[in-house]
Amino acid sequence: MLLLMDAYACPRCHIRSTVDALTWCCPKCRGPWDLVFASTPVPLASLASRVNSLWRYAEALPPLPCGPEVTLGEGRTPLVPLTDAVSAKLDFLMPSLSFKDRGAVMLAALARGLRPRTVLADSSGNAGTAIAAYGARAGLDCVVYVPAGTSPKKLEQIRAHGARVVEVPGDREATARAAREAAGEPGVFYASHVYNPYFLHGTKTYVYELWEELGGRLPDTVVVPVGNGTLLLGAFLAVEELHRHGLVDTRPALVAVQAEAVSPLARAFRAGAEDLTGTTVARPTLAEGIAIPAPPRARQILRAVRATGGTFLTVTEEQIRTAQRDLARRGLFVEATGAACWAATSATPPRPGLTVVPLCGAGAKTGLVP
Repeated sequence: MLLLMDAYACPRCHIRSTVDALTWCCPKCRGPWDLVFASTPVPLASLASRVNSLWRYAEALPPLPCGPEVTLGEGRTPLVPLTDAVSAKLDFLMPSLSFKDRGAVMLAALARGLRPRTVLADSSGNAGTAIAAYGARAGLDCVVYVPAGTSPKKLEQIRAHGARVVEVPGDREATARAAREAAGEPGVFYASHVYNPYFLHGTKTYVYELWEELGGRLPDTVVVPVGNGTLLLGAFLAVEELHRHGLVDTRPALVAVQAEAVSPLARAFRAGAEDLTGTTVARPTLAEGIAIPAPPRARQILRAVRATGGTFLTVTEEQIRTAQRDLARRGLFVEATGAACWAATSATPPRPGLTVVPLCGAGAKTGLVP
């Protein structure tokens, strides 16, 4: 069995578990784990000669036994201007065509060392395709739970990588519940992009790349789509690390975007609450990737946005539709969820300085929305 020095820790109960166990959540509160890990400063001057993947930021990544062996060259995506004040980071130009590759490679590397019987994931599509791709690269047996009605192109992609698909009747939350139940079976590694913190330490490389691209500084504002909050929380980890190591002087504001149809975090933020308020009924939305009515890391997401002086923005279905077409006319074909941040940024008075938005998933996965 693989032994690693880092440990899982529950931020609420302060219970710990070794990372070589297949325990996927806190046994007391059933909440997601954090990772007890201390990064060291990444030397900016040495990066030009390093490997062209997220493993170039080795000092910032928790130790894994076989990370470089399972890489597909993820990361190092282009940063291109949309306006004088807004640039887009093209994370849809990843091996599996979404930003989820940043976290999936971390989970695949961890799972390969643990040697489980099966790797299990649940997803509305993109995390599932990423886990399937990196699971194939790592030689792992994978099964992916998805909601009934998931994009046929995403299902085709998952199956092409050799993973088995389980379609669950109901919405994204029903899928998560079914996956969590199956995750308790012996020999199963739950490659959850929500519960497993290694995923967040992969997504934080998004901000490390911005820092490198901008010559050792960060944008003034980073806008991210938020459902389960994996990109936002990874970004917050990176911002805090860079600031703590003295590699940046100021922190960017993290602005979170949700679809109006499913916006529990935005509602809680505006109410001044520390956690979700009431029950959210998931209404249909074009932004299926962020249609999460009860994100398990809600408290952490709200704290991160407030700590950076950020805010929450919501967008209508028509704004999402318009933004996707506008980006396509600029040469950037992304899925509707990926267009949500551009929709919000276009409709909001600009903040001073440089704003960066992610374009997270390729339009080829879902097509142009009607």
